[in-house]
Amino acid sequence: MTYRQASPYAHPRRPRRPSLPRSPRSPRSPRPPRRGRLTRRGRLALLLGAVVAVAAAITVPLLLLPGEEPAVEQPRALLVPEGWRSGQVYTAVDRALGLPEGTARKAATAPGAVLPLPAEAGGNPEGYLFPATYPVVAATTPEGLLRYMAQTAGERFGTERIADGARAHGMSVYQAVTAASIVQAEADSPEDMAKVARVVHNRLARGMALQMDSTLNYALGRSTVDTSVADTKIASPYNTYERKGLPPTPIGNPGEQAVDAVIRPADGDWLYFVTVAPGDTRFTADYALHQENVAEFNANRRAVPAG
Repeated sequence: MTYRQASPYAHPRRPRRPSLPRSPRSPRSPRPPRRGRLTRRGRLALLLGAVVAVAAAITVPLLLLPGEEPAVEQPRALLVPEGWRSGQVYTAVDRALGLPEGTARKAATAPGAVLPLPAEAGGNPEGYLFPATYPVVAATTPEGLLRYMAQTAGERFGTERIADGARAHGMSVYQAVTAASIVQAEADSPEDMAKVARVVHNRLARGMALQMDSTLNYALGRSTVDTSVADTKIASPYNTYERKGLPPTPIGNPGEQAVDAVIRPADGDWLYFVTVAPGDTRFTADYALHQENVAEFNANRRAVPAG
């Protein structure tokens, strides 16, 4: 026999409403109510029910092999990596739950969908589908799973430490999460995250466009290190080459390290950075030097065989 455990993402059961106290008995009716008496047939039915219950209790263990215990459903793991976009999360949820493609997206974005998101999100869960490993069982629903992800993000990002850190840089928590999503996409290590975050703050403080390829990739629904001049001209609120300030929403779901980098960036005057080679990201405030670094990056890209 298989015993299914309740889904960790199910709605909590609503408590039963307490019954109203009965009014006191009328003084005109002092006689206590009669107790029902079992008939002979009722006594036989009760005895038969007890015998069946005992027989079932004895029979169930006999159906198991010696040493075997009743099976308990083992949860499966759903991994949501840091930096995944909401679309990637929806696809993973559909696959994990064996649902038709698009089911999770509909659950998250349909009118009336209720996820615990900040008001600034406008119902868009991007940035708040917290990256982690989630247990999934047969009873798990996409609504419950996505709600739990958003609830987890709200708890992790809603601490006083993060709120104070965001405020110190003139940001709301939602804006800090948006900046963190860029940092997550642009940096490969915690050290680089802190430096990229400093570039973001320095550019915002100077009124400069962020000019981040990651936001263009989000607008174009792709992921690449190759950005053309035509890409930088697209009409999109996520085109941070043309538009100043942060994009309107996060561009992915950042982890806690990226958020920490935004509220506690490294010290530096950097305005530019480029990853010349894996593990070699160069930061500078000198535009001419940055151009030299970009040229080296392009040379390295050309040297890589196409495949």
